[in-house]
Amino acid sequence: MNLYKLGKALCSVIFYPMYRIKVIGRENIPAKGPVIICSNHISNVDPPVVGITNNRNIYFLAKEELFENPIIGGILKRVHAFPIKRGMRDRNALRKGLEILKKGNALGLFPEGSRQKSGEVGKGLAGAGFFALRSEAYIVPCAIIGPYRKFKQLKVVYGEPIDMSQYREEKASAQVVTDRIMEEIRQLHKIHQ
Repeated sequence: MNLYKLGKALCSVIFYPMYRIKVIGRENIPAKGPVIICSNHISNVDPPVVGITNNRNIYFLAKEELFENPIIGGILKRVHAFPIKRGMRDRNALRKGLEILKKGNALGLFPEGSRQKSGEVGKGLAGAGFFALRSEAYIVPCAIIGPYRKFKQLKVVYGEPIDMSQYREEKASAQVVTDRIMEEIRQLHKIHQ
């Protein structure tokens, strides 16, 4: 068993009962082909929670600082995470994300870039729009509705894939596309709160 599958199994055993996770809309995630799962970000636990609540193996971008510790960095790499420099355009991370999608894999993004401790859905950074426009991936919005409290229900809601064809044809800006994705996440959050 590889480390990703082992991690997914362990996190499922711990987090499903601890947070009484309820998943809505899992069927909206395409079983095959490139997909970008874009979620709001309220906790450090969000990546494993998104990872265990769907059937795809997801590659996540993670802040570069986490990889500075050789042990943590080694584990993160083995569970499909790769580093991104925050606050600047990181060409290596962008290239790596596009390669992942080109191979038909799933990429997990938290467009807000940092946690929104209030639980509200914040403004997204243009990176999500960049990946959406530069790939043929399905874009699946995801709303994590917390807070993370032991034995209180946490909802993870996956919306229907967002049609990007018009945005790609019009050569829309990455920020415009990210704003659309964030609006979808906001609507899921509002409807299922």
